[in-house]
Amino acid sequence: MIKVWTDGSEAGWLDRLGERGSVFLYLPGARAERAVSVTMPVRLPSWETRFGLAPIFEMNLPEGVLRERLRLAFAKATGTFDDLDLLAIVGRSQVGRIRYTGEAESLQEDVPFQSVDEILASRRGGGDLFRYLIEKFAAYSGISGVQPKVLVRDESSAAVLAEARAAARGRTSPSHKGATHIVKFWDANEFPQLAANEHFCLRAAERCGLDVPRHRLAEDGAALVVDRFDLRADGTYRGCEDFCVLNARRTDEKYRGSYEGSVLKRFEQFAAPSELPGDLERLYTLIALNCALRNGDAHLKNFAIVYEEVWGEARLAPVFDLITTAVYLPADKMALTLNGTTRWPDAKALERLGTTRAQCAPAKARQILQRIADALADTAREVRAYSKEHPEFREVGEAMLSAWRSGQAHSLQ
Repeated sequence: MIKVWTDGSEAGWLDRLGERGSVFLYLPGARAERAVSVTMPVRLPSWETRFGLAPIFEMNLPEGVLRERLRLAFAKATGTFDDLDLLAIVGRSQVGRIRYTGEAESLQEDVPFQSVDEILASRRGGGDLFRYLIEKFAAYSGISGVQPKVLVRDESSAAVLAEARAAARGRTSPSHKGATHIVKFWDANEFPQLAANEHFCLRAAERCGLDVPRHRLAEDGAALVVDRFDLRADGTYRGCEDFCVLNARRTDEKYRGSYEGSVLKRFEQFAAPSELPGDLERLYTLIALNCALRNGDAHLKNFAIVYEEVWGEARLAPVFDLITTAVYLPADKMALTLNGTTRWPDAKALERLGTTRAQCAPAKARQILQRIADALADTAREVRAYSKEHPEFREVGEAMLSAWRSGQAHSLQ
């Protein structure tokens, strides 16, 4: 059995149900603010899931290389290794406001220190850096995704958070011990130069006027370091829920759905009414940008909402996990459907999406597509300059620019 915490307070219990399911029960007398998700309010009856975990509990489970690393390290000790076992390992350090501990344990994250500046300046080689950080931070990395990534705690950032927390509470506070940054890697044999790929895609998103967390590319291109956007200035956490959770879908269903219904329409059900027009416009911009970038991995887990209180107003989360997948999969298609197909849409289809689903006037939708085209043109100059300084990136850089030209010609013009 696992104890579930929200915003640093006990919320309820999570346990197995039958052979393959799970059950969550709120503590007696739990207040509304202890809710684990906007989709699972506090109630007397338990929340039962016939297969696996409820989407909110599954949301941050590592996948791919990180999951396998943890399985190899802990399977002998646990005797099994299902999602609940994995959650018990990484549950103390998660993206968002939910944490997990053993039945009789108190909540303590205790993520080890790691200088972000050292990662950015590292010359030990991508493979060596990856192995070092995986060994040190795998058990502290409650973050989803197939791409290798870990959560780390930067000492200087932690000190600033500790001071802010102490000032906010009016007393001395122990050092903040949670992770402050996400570090992403790439497999040279499968996805070469993926960190630089994502860096430049995020730069394009910034130029489109989208909210993008601070991100820095290591000098040797081996890693991308991203500031956590769920971390408040005082070291506490905002709520963060992806669109698998909002659509009541498991992680293995992340490619099931449409941009019209599972993203734009679903967002309207949870968004802050006062901010809905602006956030819908930004969400529409992000969908169109994914098409222009030729990002075939814009699935339900790569869109999210953030909020200060679970019963409060939700906003569109900053942009994350944005890459040009066509570099590695030239025939790649969209992750979700648009107009019933995963084929890349033309400009007319995207304009229609903006006017019918995102509350944009026709002229506004065209203006957004032009803004995206201008952002790609400006970012392309950065890609060319970086390619000249880093010959190892040149082939991937040229493939990215080729994909962008194709995306712009078909989906923006």
